[in-house]
Parts: sequence; C-alpha cells; structure tokens
Amino acid sequence: MRIIVIGAGKVGYTLAEHLTQEEHDVTVIDKSDEVIEHCSGSLDVICLKGNGANAKVLLEAGVDKANIVIASTESDESNMLACLIAKRLGARYTICRIRDPEFNESQTFLQNELGIDVAINPERATALEISRLLRYPFAGSIESFARGLVEMVEFRALEKDRIIGIPMKDLHQKVPGLPRILYAMVERNGSVIIPDGNFAILPNDKVFVSGDMVTITEFFRFLGRNNQKVRSVMVLGGGRISYYLSRIVVPMGIHVTLFELNPEKARRLSELLPKVDVVLGDGTDQELLQEQGVSQADAFIALSNRDEENLLTALYASRSGVPKTIAKNSRMTYMEILNDLGLDSVISPPYITTSTILRYVRARENGSGTHVERLYRLIDGNAEALEFIARNGDPYIGIPLKDLTSRKGSLVSVIVHQGKIIIPFGNDRIEEGDHVVVISSNPGISDLNEVLYR
Repeated sequence: MRIIVIGAGKVGYTLAEHLTQEEHDVTVIDKSDEVIEHCSGSLDVICLKGNGANAKVLLEAGVDKANIVIASTESDESNMLACLIAKRLGARYTICRIRDPEFNESQTFLQNELGIDVAINPERATALEISRLLRYPFAGSIESFARGLVEMVEFRALEKDRIIGIPMKDLHQKVPGLPRILYAMVERNGSVIIPDGNFAILPNDKVFVSGDMVTITEFFRFLGRNNQKVRSVMVLGGGRISYYLSRIVVPMGIHVTLFELNPEKARRLSELLPKVDVVLGDGTDQELLQEQGVSQADAFIALSNRDEENLLTALYASRSGVPKTIAKNSRMTYMEILNDLGLDSVISPPYITTSTILRYVRARENGSGTHVERLYRLIDGNAEALEFIARNGDPYIGIPLKDLTSRKGSLVSVIVHQGKIIIPFGNDRIEEGDHVVVISSNPGISDLNEVLYR
C-alpha cells in the first residue's frame, strides 16, 4: 500500500521502519533537514522536506493516491489539520496521533468532524499498560484478547519454580495439580522459541503463557507468585503518562507519590490531581527518594523524558527493595542491556503506538481475508501475538488442526468458541466466528490463512 508518514520522530521513524519491512511504499514528510537526511540514509523510503499540513506538500507526496496517511508530529493541532487536508485531497484513510489530555474528552467529536479514521494517544495507551502491570506485579507484560476473555502473561522463570527442567509433554504427570495453560513462547539468550513437547523451561527464561483469566491466576498462585499487592506507587516525572496513570490507578485504591522537578508543572499537577502527593524535587536524587520512603513503596515507575534516568533510577529502586519497578524506554537498542540488568518491565510508547497502527494497516491491507483484530509486538519486535476472527468459507474451517499445515514459527495458542476458552490440541477445530490467537516469531502476518492451510 501507499502510506504517507508525517513527522519522523521516535514514533514516525519506528513506523516507517516497520512499514517498509512489510513492503509498503512509504513516503516520509518532516520539516527538519537533519531528520530527512537520517531517514533517507537509513530507510528505504521517499523523503520530502516540508509541512505535512500544507496541501502543496501533501500533493507532492501523492496524497491523492495514498491508501493511508499517518500524522505523528509533536503537535496535535498540526496532526489534526494534516488529516483533514489529506482526506479532502483524496487519501482513503487517516490515522492521527492526539496526545493532549484537553482533546481526550472531545476525541470522538474531533474524529467525526475532521475525517480522522483512527485517533491514537500513545501516552494514555502506555498508562493503561502500566496499570495492568500494577494489578499483576509478578508479570513482565500482560496482553488481553477476545474482549478480555484471554490473557497472555510474561514472567521470568525462577530456580524454585516447580516447572523448571521438565519437558512440556511430562509437566502434568510430574507436577500434579498444575493448572492447564499454554506455554506460548519462550525467550532465551535473545532467541525466540515456540516450545514443543520436548522443550523444558530453564531458570531466567522469559516465559509467555496464555489462557483465561481464572486459569492464569490459578497458575501463578500455584507457583506462589501472586501474593504481592500494590498499594503504594512512586512515579518519576510529571508528564502526560504520569497524569493519565494517576487518573487510572487512584480510583483503584493505589496511593501515588509523584516527583516533578519543574515548579510550574508540579503546581499544575497538584491542582489536576488533588489525591496525588506531588513532591517538588529531583526524583533521581537518592537522598530524596529515601526521605520519601522508597524502600517501603510497592512499585516504582520511572517516566521522565530521559531514558538513562529512568533506567538507572528504576535500578536503584529495585536495589532498595521495591518489589516492582517499571521504566519507560524509547530506545530499543537498550533492551539487551536491560535484560542483563534484570529490569523485566520496560514500557516503550513508540512500540505501543506502532503495534496499534500496524494492526490497522494490516486490516486495511487485507479487506477480504481473516484480518488482524488485535496485534501486540513482543520481545523487542522479534515476535507478535495476533488475534483473528474466523470467517465462513476459509479453508481451515471445521478441519482438525492436526490435518492442517502450520506456518513455521507460528502457533495457534488459544481458540475462543462461543465464549469458551480452548487450549488447542490436534483434534480441535476452528469454526466460523471463533476468536483465534496466534503467536508468531515471523512478524508480518496479516491473515489467518497465512498461518493455517491444507
């Protein structure tokens, strides 16, 4: 498809990179000479310097023939104007990044009036992701599918876990009472593994398990992981993510202490968040953290604008005895270092935004097939979890899975049939209307027919 990306910052650049990997024709528009030079030297895209909200620039980029226009500049107003003009000039679909909380309440109205097909708020989406991690502090990441009926939870295997060293085919025989969930994927030493019957989990593996909420909860209770409750949280940085997060978790009964160095921003947050303790000061200062009782906090979340500060402060909080630490990181090149440090819960707003937009792009790309309903990028983008809804007439319908060929590196992890969760085996079948969750170490799948075929 022909796709125009307006604004090549962290989000725009990441989008352009992944869209070109999926063989779309991408044009990038940005005002900065430096950004354009960087994109043209590192990406296989057409680069155009200019204002993406300028009709002349958009026409030069071929907006009248564009399938999708994505506006991802730092300015919400520029993004909305660009989408409005692009739609009037002939673009089929528009995706707009809208970040300001003031626009949040009127987002539906703005979408309808400005011709925006999809509006994305990366900061609010990131805050929602963090709030899920606070509900399940033993997890590294949590994704939900089939309208919340299915969850996929990431955790790090420990030496004491009773599942360690036992082949998958022997687990339930050798570990009586172990709840039946699917071991969907394992990351070991930077490699992604789809487990088979002979595979055994080892200490320090990152394990992804899938199942319904009740069974997942029973599984972690069996391992002794879900005894920890989060009642108090410390947050570094008073940006938009911190604001959205506070609005979400305070009603959950979680006490929030928020550190902000800028006096004006701290005052404003105190007014907007009256139930949050806003501390004016440097949240990276170890003396200030100890003074505020960091060692007694249940969770520490580092959300400043500097990745280095987030990572180091979260590491300090972990060393101070905080059970759950979460750090915002926008540079995926740091991920290997983070794994070595043991920081499992790392949040990346650019990747959350990219996953959302790629899901939409793939759905538009495949209008007649069983297209992607939900998509999550996992393990630094090296794997994906995708949700499809099976459609009548597809060749896999009603055929036992053992009689179908599966794409290498892909696994049907869960089937939801009429509200019932099925961990699939060879004799199980997919019927029309079923929700099907697929795990794949081969990113780029846009149709369930690419995974299962006769």
